[in-house]
Amino acid sequence: MPVQRWNEEGRIWEEDHGLMSEEQIAKCARADAAEGPLRSPVPTRMVSNGEYVPHPQTAKQKRVEARIHELAESASKKLGVSRRKFLASTGGMAAALLAMNEVFGRFFAVSPIEMFEPDAYAASGAPRNLFVFDDQLHFVRGTRFGGRTLRAIAQGPSSSLSGVLANPFNPDMDNVDEHGDPWGVWNPALVGLPIVAANAHLVQFIKDVYLDSQVAVGLLSNVTASIAGGLLPGEDPRPPKNIAEAIAGESLTAAQTAAGRNFINEIAGSTRCLAHGLLYVGKGNLDYITFQIEEHEPDSWKGYNISNAAKVDTDSKSLMRRWRHDDEDVAYPTFELIANAYRKLKAKKPGLNNICVHKGLSTEEPVRPEIGHPADMPKAARDWPELNFITYHSCIRPRFFMFEALEEIQSGQLRGGVPDIKWTTEYAQLVAPFPNCYAEIGTTWASTVVTFPTVAAHIMGQLMKYLGQNRIVFGSDSVWYGSPQWQIEALWRFQIPEDLRKRYGYPELTQAAKRKILGLNSARLYGIPGAAEPADQGRYRPVPENYESLMSDELKTLLEFPGFTADNLARHKETYLAMGAEPSNTRYGWIRTKV
Repeated sequence: MPVQRWNEEGRIWEEDHGLMSEEQIAKCARADAAEGPLRSPVPTRMVSNGEYVPHPQTAKQKRVEARIHELAESASKKLGVSRRKFLASTGGMAAALLAMNEVFGRFFAVSPIEMFEPDAYAASGAPRNLFVFDDQLHFVRGTRFGGRTLRAIAQGPSSSLSGVLANPFNPDMDNVDEHGDPWGVWNPALVGLPIVAANAHLVQFIKDVYLDSQVAVGLLSNVTASIAGGLLPGEDPRPPKNIAEAIAGESLTAAQTAAGRNFINEIAGSTRCLAHGLLYVGKGNLDYITFQIEEHEPDSWKGYNISNAAKVDTDSKSLMRRWRHDDEDVAYPTFELIANAYRKLKAKKPGLNNICVHKGLSTEEPVRPEIGHPADMPKAARDWPELNFITYHSCIRPRFFMFEALEEIQSGQLRGGVPDIKWTTEYAQLVAPFPNCYAEIGTTWASTVVTFPTVAAHIMGQLMKYLGQNRIVFGSDSVWYGSPQWQIEALWRFQIPEDLRKRYGYPELTQAAKRKILGLNSARLYGIPGAAEPADQGRYRPVPENYESLMSDELKTLLEFPGFTADNLARHKETYLAMGAEPSNTRYGWIRTKV
């Protein structure tokens, strides 16, 4: 008999169009019906949306579930509320974090009092006066649909609403995270939302970053195009020959990046946004670097070794190619131009000497700096002490789903006395002697803190050990993963377990260190005054909630808004809460009940 689901609108039963066979379904049960009376704020077993067979609940997951049950039973009685009401509160989340710490290791700062006092829970979270500088933010031009797979990896199985049927970076669903899940949710706020183009456009970007998070200042990033746009139909893709071809393939041009920055700062009445220039290197691209400095006034630079963004000569017919930091004939002329411009403009653009380059997140072979390996960093850092080299993603090699990094840690293989995590460990040890090298944690942090907390602990521990707390900068790589707030909260509560610190010599991740990583280090790199002062003293004016109505047709034209329209971003949360609504913590999907 076909498995059915209830259609409330039509008041009929319909066939459930999942991908599991009847034999597989016979080993499972509906999560919303079989989960039992415990409605934990976090799942305690794998929940499948019907596109893959869920793994049975692991022994550790059973222990977490039992401990949450014990804590909830005790706390709800003391508070005089039902267990379900308790689990729907901040106290329930505190209980879940406590249980996870007991079973998986102490990764999150949470105390028992937070189960009983909402104010105590809030006090342990990111403080109101925390200065946050998000070093890596993205939106795309209106005619592009950017970050679809990145949103899907963060959103989890609910991405099937938009046709993403499996973890894009674990497509066979045969590897699992530390919680036994092949496709865990990074950002719970995204669950159930469709993946649409508008998620990555300016309107949503402003809401996610400036209305729904604690970001005080954000750095708007972009991507150098690797494939030429505007080719004839049927012609094979190729690297661009010149900047004009490259611009057509960019997700956000230098002009659009600057326009987005300028609009945000204008409506806020203070500097809330900075902008990257596009780092196309080589002698054939020097004029474009100069053009950007004069026309768009970038605040720093963003490049990709892996991108075909190096024009090594001025031949109009030659193709651009990949590049490396230490190439004296290709990268160094560009570095010299930027260094000279910085000397002239540093009073106005104190971050113009910041060279931000994407490294890692690559599966290509052979291993070489052109695809992100850090071997090219020491010579460049030594030769250009006036420039700051900020390595995005801290050079992590695995792509978004960090099962490989967990395997590397569990293998016992060491590099310099610590687990050898490709290529982050090698990067940290190579650049440790150079004070002008900085590690940025965008995506690396997002992809590990929730699903692979052991990997997150080792990465943060190694960066702290070799570079120190003054040379790590926070980036969220949003809005690919929704609002940055969940990453801010996770970093503020995160701790490196004491046993790992003792065994490998990792420093403690103190609140003072977190303040530096989350904002003060970037404030120094970009010359932002007064960042160490309380952030709620009026230094940064809020972006007005009617910002969408302030967008001119000229701006919408430049950003390629379809039909000069933008999404309606009416916010319903206050009304929702005022009605007394509470989260149900109900899971919808399949859980494994039989082996």
